[in-house]
Amino acid sequence: MARKLSRREWLGSGAVVAVLGASRRAKAAPATVPSYLKGYEEAYAENPRAAAIEWFRKARFGLFLHYGLYSLLGRHEWVQYREKIPLAEYARLKDKFIAEKFDADSITDLALAAEMRYVNITTRHHDSFCLFRTKHTDFNSLNSPAKRDLVGELAAACQKKGLGLFLYYSHGRDWRHPHAPQGKEWGRTARPAYKAPQPEYAKDGEHDLQRYVDFMTAQIAELCTQYGPIAGIWLDGIGTTRAGDPAKFHCQELYRHIHRLQPQILVSYKQGLLGTEDFFAPEHQGITNPSGKPMEICTTLQKNGWGYVNGSPHLNADQVMEKLAHAAYQKANLLLNTGPLPDGSIHKGDAATLREVGTRIRTNGFPAPKAPPPRRKPPRKGKRRK
Repeated sequence: MARKLSRREWLGSGAVVAVLGASRRAKAAPATVPSYLKGYEEAYAENPRAAAIEWFRKARFGLFLHYGLYSLLGRHEWVQYREKIPLAEYARLKDKFIAEKFDADSITDLALAAEMRYVNITTRHHDSFCLFRTKHTDFNSLNSPAKRDLVGELAAACQKKGLGLFLYYSHGRDWRHPHAPQGKEWGRTARPAYKAPQPEYAKDGEHDLQRYVDFMTAQIAELCTQYGPIAGIWLDGIGTTRAGDPAKFHCQELYRHIHRLQPQILVSYKQGLLGTEDFFAPEHQGITNPSGKPMEICTTLQKNGWGYVNGSPHLNADQVMEKLAHAAYQKANLLLNTGPLPDGSIHKGDAATLREVGTRIRTNGFPAPKAPPPRRKPPRKGKRRK
């Protein structure tokens, strides 16, 4: 039987050196780094989220996709709200959702051609229709004639090509869930102003917001665990959340949960709900940002909406270059949206514009910073804006 080494003998032997050396090597060895963070291996091994923030500050340009049932109607992503389409009628659009020309490879190739570094897609907009695999509702693309997980397809293409993937999720606003925010205390956009009661909604005495919060938390966990490394969770619906009681949404707990699931994930909530988000993402123009956190300005190629609007005018390459210059002046990335057509294909004019922008960037670099025009002041009370 082998004699056990005493503590003194063990410390004096080479065993401790070998163990400590192995420990140091293990600590220094970089973890598996997401493909979009190639070149940030050392920073990632030290602090995954800090590495992701450094990458995001330098990314400069991303592609936004607003796609869902509203795309089939071609009348704006808020068509259900604006036209007060009853829930049962709107839900029947799911039976027409085919997405036969949604091509994740083509979309990611287009992003690369435009010199973009990341892609963001509406996994679930305010209408509550999901483009991803979920156990928590059958109102999703896999339960439609498309029978496809569009988020999964895009995630695979992004990982293959080294693009970051951000996942938009409508957090504060849901026009379908029985227990989503309702009533005047949550603002006028919490739900469409239906004249007739919608049987799908919980009655006043039975409404339980926590059930909606639990639903969202579970879905966001699915997004963080089903698709490999995710660059960010991009929350929307801040107007509703702010109008009511933000504390009821337990957002800080949600942020911590997301970071536990994937330490490199960045979290945003538009212009900032709590101020503890990893970056801010205001619409169309930057915000005062004393915190110095990264900022991204989101805007759209289509002037009349984010989801596909039939007949809307679109930006050209000169206008996009100017928006890149404005974003650079505000020390922000530009997240540029296109609304895929009903069949899931990218608008041909938008695709041509993005390719032209990419050609200009490769030839001359990104445009020099340029101050954006001043914000338009709201009209005085009692006067109509022309």
